[in-house]
Amino acid sequence: MPKRALIEHRPWLLASIIAAVAFYFLRDNPLGEVWLIMIKGLAVGCLAFYAIRRATGPDAAIIAAVMMFGALGDMGIEFDFGLGGGLFFIGHVLAIWLYLRNPREHRSPSQKALAVVLLLGTPAISWLLSHDWAVTLYGLALGGMASTAWMSHFPRYRVGIGAVLFVVSDWLIFSRMGPFDLGVLPHYLIWPLYFAGQFMIATGVVQTLRHELADEDD
Repeated sequence: MPKRALIEHRPWLLASIIAAVAFYFLRDNPLGEVWLIMIKGLAVGCLAFYAIRRATGPDAAIIAAVMMFGALGDMGIEFDFGLGGGLFFIGHVLAIWLYLRNPREHRSPSQKALAVVLLLGTPAISWLLSHDWAVTLYGLALGGMASTAWMSHFPRYRVGIGAVLFVVSDWLIFSRMGPFDLGVLPHYLIWPLYFAGQFMIATGVVQTLRHELADEDD
């Protein structure tokens, strides 16, 4: 990577990782609620700036918006669970739009089957974990995001798996609402799974868009 690109673009990824790690280890410390919320939002917010600086075109703008709504959702959920969920819902709808704009040409039967499982299984498990119909409706958007990510032409082992990690992190959140007691697992796993998923999605989409732009210029 050219020196100028390192200076201009890699710092956003580095700042994102630093903020994510800082929030994980400081969230139980008396740093101050406002500061912790800002650090939390900065983690995925930096991925939005990375996307808009590193790629160009409408798809780059969409993935940047997806990350920005994710960052807003991260902060909003600290004030109100419904507010955070609504912001994430918008982000999922935007992500579905992005993935439908970029379909995979060749899809195997097993890939189609997994996409259907993600689409239908995500809201079903969300309901089993939470027994909340609002959460189930959100789960439908969450499953749609994961399903379309898996069927898009973006790298499946980056974007597709990142979307699945996002789903699992939300399931752990929902497990706190219903009859399933997973002990301390949600506390320790929700944030790492969520951030890793968002990071994989953002970098996978952006790098694909950059390669496509380079191919068009050749």
